[in-house]
Amino acid sequence: MLLSKGFEVEMYTGRADGEIIGLADKITKSVSGFVREPDSRNVEYTTPPLQQYEQLLCELVSPRRRLRQFLQTLDPSYTLIPGSTLSTGNSQVFHRSDPNNPYHAYIENTYGTDVVTASIHINLGISDPEMLMRACRLIRAEAPLILALSASSPFLDHRITGYHSTRWHIFPQTPQHVPLFESHDHFIQWTEAQLQLGTMQNVRHLWISVRPNGDCRPYNLNRIEIRISDLVTDPIHLLAITALLESRLLQLQQDPSLDPLISSQLPSHSRHDDLLEIIAHNEQQVAKTSLNAQLHHWQTGKPIKAADWITQIYNEVLPIAKTQGIACFLTPIKQIVREGNQAQNWLKQIEAGMDVSQVIRQTIEVMDRQEQSLQGDLCLPA
Repeated sequence: MLLSKGFEVEMYTGRADGEIIGLADKITKSVSGFVREPDSRNVEYTTPPLQQYEQLLCELVSPRRRLRQFLQTLDPSYTLIPGSTLSTGNSQVFHRSDPNNPYHAYIENTYGTDVVTASIHINLGISDPEMLMRACRLIRAEAPLILALSASSPFLDHRITGYHSTRWHIFPQTPQHVPLFESHDHFIQWTEAQLQLGTMQNVRHLWISVRPNGDCRPYNLNRIEIRISDLVTDPIHLLAITALLESRLLQLQQDPSLDPLISSQLPSHSRHDDLLEIIAHNEQQVAKTSLNAQLHHWQTGKPIKAADWITQIYNEVLPIAKTQGIACFLTPIKQIVREGNQAQNWLKQIEAGMDVSQVIRQTIEVMDRQEQSLQGDLCLPA
């Protein structure tokens, strides 16, 4: 049986020439379903938890079409901006969306504009808390592969940064040391300790690649939240990444020994710390070169290229995807591996002679056309 799936989508707003402009106040007052982020230059919408990918596609596209229609009433040049960083500036200034929010004040004063990024958080429903912890351990060990597929932030302030995911390179992961939670009780005790120590301001202040989530964290949990993904503006590609994750989780349900704490061949006496070291290394390497990154496999510690590892998992889970009737949604993974992710394709355009503004402007047009096409073919009018 398929898992329930939902997305939290953060997006920048601005002009068709690529200039990023803070419009959160106007949007959240006038367009239902959109909420503020700490900086006014981006807003977030959330899709409801659904099992069917066809429905998810519409829930991804329809809010964006409604938002675009509203932006047009403010100014015909207003639009949605692709990418996960302030590609066209200005990362020197924080534009507070809610000056009276003390948590936002803490974020600005502690992290500055390093947190003014746009991403996709992918949530998949798992009701059993111990299965959820097992899922978090496996997906955290493989989360760098999700970043490799989704990287879309090679620019900052009109500059090429040298990273395919500048967002993940600069984003402040916190607290500094987060273990692989061995049980639900372990997660509860650890969270309570962090809140007491002040290393977490609240239960949401756990900013790592993957975390357990639910309506009353850390006690009542019902989903795994994958936070490492850069913004994937192509809904078909986002569903492919989600199908890969879901198929992997279904495989884990069938074979609990996939748990890295169980099946890793790293020495048992140091396995936990060795796994955390590998995960941190892999995340840093993928932030730099995404699909081309040389990683270490959590199972053996041996080197493996990110693209090869993704292909290996794809082939493993394909029979499960076929059984569940979602293989067609998984297929675009092969295209991303073959042709490159958003960041790699943008950098190819730079090599061909375009500048950052031109690349962003062109992608703005592609996004708009793609959304129109998908909504026209598959969804009811916005």
